Amino acid sequence: MFAVMDLRGKVAVVTGSGRGLGRAYAEALARAGAAVVVNDVDAEAASAVVKSVVAEGGRAVAVVAPVGPADTADRLVTAAVEEFGGLDVLVTNAGILRDKVLWKMSDDDFDAVVDVHLRGTFTCARAAAVRMREQGRGGSLVLISSPAGQRGNFGQTNYAAAKAGIVAMARTWALELARADIAVNAVVPVAATEMTRTIPAFAPVIEEAERTGAPLPDWLRKDEGLGTVEDVASLIVFLASDAARHVTGQAIGIGGDRLALWAHPREKAVALADGGWTAEAIARSWASGVGAEPETFGIPAPNPPVA
Repeated sequence: MFAVMDLRGKVAVVTGSGRGLGRAYAEALARAGAAVVVNDVDAEAASAVVKSVVAEGGRAVAVVAPVGPADTADRLVTAAVEEFGGLDVLVTNAGILRDKVLWKMSDDDFDAVVDVHLRGTFTCARAAAVRMREQGRGGSLVLISSPAGQRGNFGQTNYAAAKAGIVAMARTWALELARADIAVNAVVPVAATEMTRTIPAFAPVIEEAERTGAPLPDWLRKDEGLGTVEDVASLIVFLASDAARHVTGQAIGIGGDRLALWAHPREKAVALADGGWTAEAIARSWASGVGAEPETFGIPAPNPPVA
């Protein structure tokens, strides 16, 4: 039986932590005892999180800068070291959306999302890894992905590609940083945020729960795995703790009452042909061979109970 997670003595950086999930992560880490570097492009939002943490007796400082450039990553690590003496945990949460279907998505739409999510995760993780390796006391990189990155999602070419890439980076860095005792994991969160409020099946239920203060219904929390941002933050605290030092290279889903481990991509069905496959042979065998049970794609539509 594990005791309450104690992160005293640890220092964490949380990107995109001015609101929503990022704020929940930062505040949960601080409540567990970690000193936190709060990051956001909105100075007022970042300041509000710092004030919230300090008001509860925690330690926090804000770095207002856009995630993506290497300079921002260096500033975040420097702030952790200069303000709190080191760096033990990095949570790469910062992100933006520029949703459009493929034929309407501009180069700028694509580049902007990939720059913040994918490049931002890379630059921040690189700077953190350099510092953690120098310190020689291990650490934890927690990379925030999405169900869209695991399954694809309509209108989210840029976002889904970046989030899939983040999981691939987690698996790669888990190999590269193992000798330094740095754990690297991807988190696949689902929570009631501004984005999920736009889903027609979810919106009225979330609004009603917020209006009345009642918990979200079981079908949402269990079947859909959707709850509050605080539900997700518990996994971040666990991964930042010494209890999770052995957990690395994983893609872990959480939301509402559900905790899940996503499978690594693997061969599902295999067929062999002596001398190799011709296009005609593939066509003849596809439906009864490796293509007999094709994989699904896209995030399943919500399935609320019938009134």
